[in-house]
Amino acid sequence: MAAQNPARTIEGDGDSRVYWEGIAQGELRIQRCTICARSIFYPRSLCPHCHSDQLSRIVASGKGTIYTYTVAHQAYGVFASEAPFVIAIVELEEGVRMMTRIVDAPRERIAIGAQVHVSFQISAEGITLPYFRLLD
Repeated sequence: MAAQNPARTIEGDGDSRVYWEGIAQGELRIQRCTICARSIFYPRSLCPHCHSDQLSRIVASGKGTIYTYTVAHQAYGVFASEAPFVIAIVELEEGVRMMTRIVDAPRERIAIGAQVHVSFQISAEGITLPYFRLLD
């Protein structure tokens, strides 16, 4: 799914800037609350667990499991030509869940509970995105 365009980056806002900078550098960065020690994803300014504003950033392992998934048979915009594709919620080892795509895997091998790891790919718009691949 590599694009012909050179990679672009997403600047993000104050809360997500570090996340997108990490993606551009091949790192999956998430937040961790320094008060309750829980991991946080998506980026935000307050911990959703204890409401502290004492948040640090860590580089996630990039490993996880498929929590749930679906197959998108229709898509719009730059993703229209890529349908059908698998959209999944992946639970990272750090305990957070994120929506993503599962790439380079036959659909019959994709299953809830399957082990996956992050793979950074350039989208059709030239933006680097975190997708996941099945672990062998």
